[in-house]
Amino acid sequence: MLFNSFDFLFFLPTVFILYWFVCNRNLKYQNLLLLISSYIFYGYWDWRFLGLILLSTIVDYFVGLKIFNNAKKNTAKKWLILSIFFNLGLLGFFKYFNFFIDSWVDLMTGMGFPITYTWTLNIILPVGISFYTFQTMSYSLDIYNKKLKPTKDFFGFAAFVSFFPQLVAGPIERASNLLPQILHKRTFNYDQAIIGMRLILWGLFKKIVVADSLAPIVNDIFAHYDQYNGGILLLGAICFGFQIYGDFSGYSDIAIGVAKLFGIHLMTNFNFPYFSRNIGEFWRRWHISLSTWFRDYLYIPLGGSKVSIPIALRNVFIIFLVSGFWHGANWTFIAWGFYHAALFIPSFLNKKNRKYITTNTDHFFPDYKELINIITTFLLVTIGWVFFRADNISIAIDIIKKIILNFDFSIYHHPENRRMIDYIFAVSIMLTVEYILHKKHKIITYFNKYQYLRYSLYASLVFAIFIASSEHKDVSFIYFQF
Repeated sequence: MLFNSFDFLFFLPTVFILYWFVCNRNLKYQNLLLLISSYIFYGYWDWRFLGLILLSTIVDYFVGLKIFNNAKKNTAKKWLILSIFFNLGLLGFFKYFNFFIDSWVDLMTGMGFPITYTWTLNIILPVGISFYTFQTMSYSLDIYNKKLKPTKDFFGFAAFVSFFPQLVAGPIERASNLLPQILHKRTFNYDQAIIGMRLILWGLFKKIVVADSLAPIVNDIFAHYDQYNGGILLLGAICFGFQIYGDFSGYSDIAIGVAKLFGIHLMTNFNFPYFSRNIGEFWRRWHISLSTWFRDYLYIPLGGSKVSIPIALRNVFIIFLVSGFWHGANWTFIAWGFYHAALFIPSFLNKKNRKYITTNTDHFFPDYKELINIITTFLLVTIGWVFFRADNISIAIDIIKKIILNFDFSIYHHPENRRMIDYIFAVSIMLTVEYILHKKHKIITYFNKYQYLRYSLYASLVFAIFIASSEHKDVSFIYFQF
């Protein structure tokens, strides 16, 4: 079920009413309702994959208890390994089986040993498998590291694993944050619900008005890259950068907003990444739940930066390459991860990767140096998006070569003969609003103080969403494929 569908428009208020007006006096009933609703929500795509979520839930529920109840660390470690192998095995089979077979055959053929094979399988990738497997693994890992005690409430744990707002595209929640909220009584908070509704509205704007509207332009330019010069190809990469941001951060905003309606707080997943001043800051602001997951469960256990320089560099490359590979079974994603590692290394060696920890709110407009840093970082990230979006590495390299060697300013004609100024305006609105929020400008105070300003903005967003949705109906989210 899509957030931007009429089905969800009926589903959400129905669950909300049952949750607060029928089941509100009994926590177990509330959690059971969340569990059933989450399985219905997920089953809309393919009910057959509900068994995978249930199996993953059962395995990590019992593994957590076994780890906690075993005083011998070696025995507890064996149970942890079982959890890791099961979840990664599940992910590896559905997401990477054909990739490994194809890559091995290509390698053998390249070495002069051509292979004829029929080993690939017609596998359907279960939606959200990369997200909920990482979420259940974090539960077992936190218990093993004594950061969390296991729960004996199976239905509560199952509701944590399958919590529908963030089930299929995150944020990837830690058990230490989300599970206690599931297991303890929740009360309705009107102010939080209003904030949640605002996030849902803003997320729908970013998804439908910005991301879905840019999709035809991006699809056209990347599909016919050989027919366009470098200027238009750069436009395609920039449009994709805004498309994937509007799509993914829009989903996260909606997920966080929906969770607030049920009295649950999810972690921030995006923190205005396109206003970053270097690559290190970008990765502290982009897909935060994934980058911090890899930091805590992979980078730090490998030694992090508290090791020799060669080992530290190895750790950096590992975390970026694994992060790239997590996104999909294609060498383009690994190249994307390698590219960002190469961008990150210079500031890491110069110990400037954590230079920009906080936002400079002393002045609203950036100074000359800050503006140059923001634009440079954005353009570097944009070049990286070419690897992310291209069908293969060869196409990505061809596009980048044309951007560098065959750059030319020319007018791009929309494939559906629409006005490009409308899309520029939509992106400008998104960036303006988020820049004001990023800088915490006093305009926010006026917005909160004067009702007519709020309602005018709400009405404008609803109108824009309604118009755009009539042109782009029920378009899936990009990160569902990961």
